[in-house]
Amino acid sequence: MISVNGLTVEFSARTLFKDVNFVINENDKIALMGKNGAGKSTMMKIIAGEQSANSGGINCHEDTVIAYLPQHLLTDDNCTVFEETSKAFGHIFEMQKEMDDLNKQLETRTDYESKEYMSLIERVSELGEKYYAIEETNFDSEIEKALMGLGFNRSDFTRSTSEFSGGWRMRIELAKILLKKPDLVLLDEPTNHIDIESVIWLEDFLKNKAKAVIVISHDRTFIDNITNRTIEITMGRIYDYKANYSHYLTLREERRAQQLKDYKEQQKLIKDTKRFIEQFKGTYSKTNSVSSRQRMLDKMELVEIDEIDTSALSLRFPPSQRSGDYPVIAKDFSKSYGENIIFKDVNMAIARGEKVSFVGRNGEGKSTMIKAIMDEIEYEGTCDLGHNAKVGYFAQNQASLIDPSLSVFETVDNVAEGEIRKEIKNILGAFMFSGDTVDKKVEFLSGGERTRLAMVKLLLEPVNVLILDEPTNHLDLKSKDVLKEALKKFDGTLILVSHDRAFLQGLSEKVFEFKNKRVIEHFETIDAFLERNRIEQIKQLDL
Repeated sequence: MISVNGLTVEFSARTLFKDVNFVINENDKIALMGKNGAGKSTMMKIIAGEQSANSGGINCHEDTVIAYLPQHLLTDDNCTVFEETSKAFGHIFEMQKEMDDLNKQLETRTDYESKEYMSLIERVSELGEKYYAIEETNFDSEIEKALMGLGFNRSDFTRSTSEFSGGWRMRIELAKILLKKPDLVLLDEPTNHIDIESVIWLEDFLKNKAKAVIVISHDRTFIDNITNRTIEITMGRIYDYKANYSHYLTLREERRAQQLKDYKEQQKLIKDTKRFIEQFKGTYSKTNSVSSRQRMLDKMELVEIDEIDTSALSLRFPPSQRSGDYPVIAKDFSKSYGENIIFKDVNMAIARGEKVSFVGRNGEGKSTMIKAIMDEIEYEGTCDLGHNAKVGYFAQNQASLIDPSLSVFETVDNVAEGEIRKEIKNILGAFMFSGDTVDKKVEFLSGGERTRLAMVKLLLEPVNVLILDEPTNHLDLKSKDVLKEALKKFDGTLILVSHDRAFLQGLSEKVFEFKNKRVIEHFETIDAFLERNRIEQIKQLDL
């Protein structure tokens, strides 16, 4: 059991949260919720021991293992993926080595009655009790399962970590955390850089093998599937619900409705009391009553209504010319890098108005196919855009293409046309740009902020084909909802690469699966496709 006691954090004159108390029990799966800036990541860092609070603290047994997915990825590039991952068992290997060294000393020493000899025996006994209490484990097998579950191939195990991108390095850190079998796992946006199959594997692991978990995530399906408790940080305090995310939303609405009722009743009481005081403050016979009611007002604790975003932004893509019948056509299409075949002999036609998903593990060719459609790479066969296809393209590096000398507002204002110009600030607000941020120069934005700005820019351009490669990585739940509703109303052709199942749900009516150097067309929704493949995947990974 881990307890959070009287936690208070203040930045300058602002109190982030005050006197927060809650207990984390074994097998609790907690979603930490709250609007951006509420203090979710700060609280997680404090629990992890990465940051200190102004007052209060975390209490747990000295042997409690808390694992935290680091914000800064590994920097040691002197080992292979397998070697780096095996560091998860480093404490066990060190314990084993110390026991071996101590036993060798006991074999050679003859000072059986000395204090030093007795100290060695006590240390060996202490280590042995801990070591043999550890469940017998095939370390190599566990490492293999974790790495393959997170999307690595066996051929990757012997590659240097320096060969991998930031997203893949994050997976190595995640594998190390999972293998430590900690008492508490802290995960801050763990699904941002992993594909759908790996997200499903992680879900099953956290549900069935992990102990306590606290997760911050904007992936609605992920948190719904793994959590049984939701802690919301709002207005400097917390609300604790024994419910998953979807049920929490209902309970939160009920709580706010009660707050609103209490607030109205209290305001009426305050108004009536002030009227009484004003009416009788000069009347001698009412002096005691007036004083009593004034004291009551002075001591009254005002009812606060929790912050809630009631804005409803309805966004529709600007109209564009109609495209031909088949905006995207590939025939006998192949792509390889040297001897590494990505896919071969692909034939694919995407009709006008179709909304399709590209699904498959990272490295199977989803982004490669998109780059071929956009004519950014060389390939064999044909892969063409159809007649009158006007493409809006959101790549994972789209943020780097924005003019750094412009402000946030100028970037959007330059592409907006017609009536939508009146809504620019509301649109920016929906994507977490507000106040002084709208006047900030692009060059001073973080990577996540630039990505969100690139998405806003795309939403305002008239296109009839949209190609989106992982568009939701840096979006909160509200921003995702705004984007999804706009895509639902989009009457052009949509190609989506995303690991976010809740986002894909209701958008994708056909799936192209990238697997084993092939592209397979499935005439079904993303939900039907994933349900059909889930059991097979779990069996293959032997979870």
